[in-house]
Amino acid sequence: MKRTRNSNPAEARVYLVGSGIASLASAVYLIEDAGVPAANIRILEQDETVGGALDGAGDPEQGFVVRGGRMQEAHFTCYWDLLSRIPSLEDPEVSIRDECFDFSERFVSNAKARLVRDGQIVDVASFQVPAADQARMLQLMFASERLLGKTRIEEWFSHEFFASNFWFIFQTTFAFQKWSSLVEMKRYMERFIHLLPGLEGLEGVMRTRYNQYHSVALPVEQYLRKQGVRFDMRVNVVDIDFSLSRDLKTATLIQVRDQDGVADEIVLGENDYVFITNGSIVEATNNGAWDRPAVLHEKPEFGSWALWERVAERDDAFGKPGVFCDNIDLQKWHSFSVTLADSTFHDYMERFTGNAHGTGGLVTITDSNWLMSIVIARQPHFPNQPEHIKFHWGYALYPDRLGNHVKKRMADCTGAEIAEELWAHLGVQELMHPVVDAGKVVNCIPTAMPFIDSLFMPRERGDRPDVLPKDARNFAFLGQFAEVEDDCVFTVEYSVRCAQMAVYGLFETDREVLPVYPSRYMPKHLIAAVQAISR
Repeated sequence: MKRTRNSNPAEARVYLVGSGIASLASAVYLIEDAGVPAANIRILEQDETVGGALDGAGDPEQGFVVRGGRMQEAHFTCYWDLLSRIPSLEDPEVSIRDECFDFSERFVSNAKARLVRDGQIVDVASFQVPAADQARMLQLMFASERLLGKTRIEEWFSHEFFASNFWFIFQTTFAFQKWSSLVEMKRYMERFIHLLPGLEGLEGVMRTRYNQYHSVALPVEQYLRKQGVRFDMRVNVVDIDFSLSRDLKTATLIQVRDQDGVADEIVLGENDYVFITNGSIVEATNNGAWDRPAVLHEKPEFGSWALWERVAERDDAFGKPGVFCDNIDLQKWHSFSVTLADSTFHDYMERFTGNAHGTGGLVTITDSNWLMSIVIARQPHFPNQPEHIKFHWGYALYPDRLGNHVKKRMADCTGAEIAEELWAHLGVQELMHPVVDAGKVVNCIPTAMPFIDSLFMPRERGDRPDVLPKDARNFAFLGQFAEVEDDCVFTVEYSVRCAQMAVYGLFETDREVLPVYPSRYMPKHLIAAVQAISR
């Protein structure tokens, strides 16, 4: 059956499950391109704050925290289209897109200390990819996703490949693991082939003025609230009922539960829709503190994963959530957020790296058992961050290994112990211990994220549902666990592309989904990438 697009948007009601960037973008497109009245759009969010993985919170007294940051680059066509419509909070006459482009032009990424070993900067002029693995990288570019299936990265390359500069840079820039999906690595290599020659310096990577919650999620939320969109916070969507026939799939009922556990039902009428964010990379996260480790939680009884599991039982076309959420030990990593009422560490890092704050990027300590990386963003990183307060963020891919200096698993470490391990690797204990003794460390907040790498789990076609499953009449799947051809998960672009696909596929508009930047088909980019890999 050919899908019929809605031509009566004024009477449509749309329910958006989750308030990540995919749902926020969907609301914008529903209002501006499809003509759905803002008052007819309702966002159902289980947390207290919108934005999903685009987060940033805290204060100068207790410390600031971000769980992570999503990469941005100039060819995120859908993402920049969205942000071109939203005014900046600091200057309503300027769009978020223009604010980001201006900021990135003033603070250009050129990381001079991308890798560190034995406390010294590693020369990354060569990627050090073995000749046989160079050939395998080229072979991967032309391999069929269907034939690759659930192949892991470690099954494709040699043991020597994983000691190369390229792997350390690629792995930590995008948070891949050796056991991650080879298909996802292939998509990254193809999608970002134009960035590969400057990958060691993070050239072409763009940044927001503040953290991505305050620079992106909050302005979009405020725009939508002013339009009249309804936000229902602390509401769990427990299940969604469907009417399923041979050639038609229709969502009929949304089962919800408020913060007090009171159940309710939303009956979907003839002109009602539901957009479902299935799965979440930041669900069940937990923060520790200077004197307390973060606790790794299991999958909660109610939440995005549990909802997807219940929905997936209805129809094979709704995906296989277990592929992505049933092996936390392969999906987790820990991050940490450091707030200092002292510039000693930041001053040292500027001298050591040769990068002023906001112009470098990840500094990865390759001989760290935890594989720690840190980044010092442009200060201030929060609107409420005073000039004398400094903030930096870091993460580690192997939290179950014993530290080199603090002989504990990172997962068991307090914020103080994580900071001590970092300082020991950089050889700055004598600089930093007086800062601690003077009470100038506001906090080091560890964060445990059980599902953060779940989107890279080896998978095959059908494990993620299509944004618009065949014969779906009034619903769509959104976010990192919906299937989008040729694009890369773990990016804001992927989520916004889902939103365009859902809205333009279900409603009559004069818009088409913007195409993926075709860099892999451009000879100049392919030639430059081959030269970079072989250098």
